Amino acid sequence: MQKFTLLSMSKRIKAIFLVLVFLFCSLSVRLFVVQIINGKELQQRATNQWTRDLSLTAKRGSFFDETGDVLAESFTTYDVYVRAREVKNPEVVAENLSKLLELDYEKTLQKVSKKNVSEVLLKMQVDSQTADKIYKLNFDGIYMTENVGRNYVYGNLLTQLLGFSSVDNIGQAGLEAYLNEYLTGVDGYSYVQSDLQGKEIGGSLRYYVNGVAGDDVTLTINSKIQILLEKTLQKAFEEQKALGVTGIVMNAKTSEILAISSKPSFDLNNVPRDNLSALFQQMRMTAVTDTYEPGSTFKILTLAAALEEGVCSLDDHFYCPGYRVVDGQRIKCWKTIGHGSQTLTEAFANSCNCCFMDLAQRLGVEKFYSYMKKFGIGSKTNITIQGESGGILMPQSQVKTVDLARMGFGHAIAVTPIQLLSAVAGITSGGILKTPTVVKECVDVNGKVTFCPEIEEKRIVSAKTSETVNSLLQFAENKTKDFTFVEGYNIGGKTGTAQKYGENGLIAQGKYISSFIGTYPADNPDYLFMILVNEPSAGAYYGSLVAAPYGKLFFSELFSLFNIPKDDPSFVLKEVIMPDLIGKSLAEAVSELKILGVNYEIDGDGGIVKSQLPPAGTKIYKGETVLIVT
Repeated sequence: MQKFTLLSMSKRIKAIFLVLVFLFCSLSVRLFVVQIINGKELQQRATNQWTRDLSLTAKRGSFFDETGDVLAESFTTYDVYVRAREVKNPEVVAENLSKLLELDYEKTLQKVSKKNVSEVLLKMQVDSQTADKIYKLNFDGIYMTENVGRNYVYGNLLTQLLGFSSVDNIGQAGLEAYLNEYLTGVDGYSYVQSDLQGKEIGGSLRYYVNGVAGDDVTLTINSKIQILLEKTLQKAFEEQKALGVTGIVMNAKTSEILAISSKPSFDLNNVPRDNLSALFQQMRMTAVTDTYEPGSTFKILTLAAALEEGVCSLDDHFYCPGYRVVDGQRIKCWKTIGHGSQTLTEAFANSCNCCFMDLAQRLGVEKFYSYMKKFGIGSKTNITIQGESGGILMPQSQVKTVDLARMGFGHAIAVTPIQLLSAVAGITSGGILKTPTVVKECVDVNGKVTFCPEIEEKRIVSAKTSETVNSLLQFAENKTKDFTFVEGYNIGGKTGTAQKYGENGLIAQGKYISSFIGTYPADNPDYLFMILVNEPSAGAYYGSLVAAPYGKLFFSELFSLFNIPKDDPSFVLKEVIMPDLIGKSLAEAVSELKILGVNYEIDGDGGIVKSQLPPAGTKIYKGETVLIVT
């Protein structure tokens, strides 16, 4: 009996020991899980229960132009919150805050009285003066945290390029959106100890975790040139009563964009968010997003391809009767009475469609398309701007002879302004095509470069072809010794006029895009200037009459701005008086203008002049272009 009792006791002790071991092991495992595996998460949950945190928005990176001039920068604003459980007099608080923050009183009262919610936002991005007034009121339950506002130094300058950000400092358009990941910093936080109801514990500690500012962005833009460009575009927009105007200024040797804009536009410090349709239209960077049929400015590319391939030379002559018949279709030259016999130099200066139909056909479809591919036509330039279009190039297998003829003078093909200007830059700057860009670099707070655009280079024509094209561009804008585009300066250029197409794919009658591309200095360009006037409605539509004068205006002011001396200081433009041509035959009118040394555009197929621009008696210069309407 005693032996049985001892055995039973021993078993009990062993059982109790095993239970204790099991409990110890279980507790050890549990402690390991709680402290090691889930420790950080539980600690965070505990912290959340006895603290309240408020975000401290990091400063957004700034934009600078190529000279270091500030274009856009951030400044400190304040977000105002209410913790209703701490508010002692809701009516007084609501009355004061609704006035200072320009809020509805009833809605504000509702928020400061809502004690079942721990925290409510009253208003974001309050300016420092208003925030200081709220601080001095010393209301319990009212808190403010630092936020960031955005200031665009020049207001409506670079509207489409810079774009804008939301109230939450997220880029919504332009480079603000394209470079958002670089511009956005890392937010900081402010912690305060609170009780179970969310009320701040008096005398408790506050903790601050500083944020990290976003990267600064340096652009290729020159603010002085940008101001000049936008002034020129606005003048063209108003005077030509246009649907829109687009302009680009490029460094010909580097393909860096010095200025780019479209009109109409708006002030970035006052974004018209109440009219989303207008906002969308005016925010589009049409220089990279919109395609158009370029017309005669495209002849620069056809000329370069033909010269490079050796299918023409400066000694060649071309006869223009006013049309060509291709595949049974009669295609008119812009001068319906024809240019007669002319050299290649004269044909380019005269912008003769017949000559460029011939050049395209001499090249043939295969070679023509190989050069289009070299020039980047039909593909994106990969410029550092979002939303770029690649243009429209008919599939090579579907091209007929008549299509090729039209492409030769810039019809039956669609490009973006940046695409065409980029190709012209490659042709005129020694034959090297480079990727265009508006961004130089992004740099973080430690001075480290975090982004730099990739610039590709490739040869598209020889240096000899480049030199020849430049000489023809110079002659096109300075046809006689009595005239230079801007008095005493060596400028090259080409105008373009193209009809627009409607949604049905048919020509939109009376709607044109007038354009001009200018180069300076003509023999070895540093600057390229481009302007497109979309649907001018002030009476004329030819590029030489609508767009070129604004190229002249831009270059004149550019030379003055940077004190660029004349290439020929002794040169003086010669004035003549515009004769009265109305009622005279076209032949008589043309004869009079030739004697005066004045160039002309003809609108109409009739034989009698019914109107003219400018009117009789107007002082003009030799070499300028006037309009005769028959």
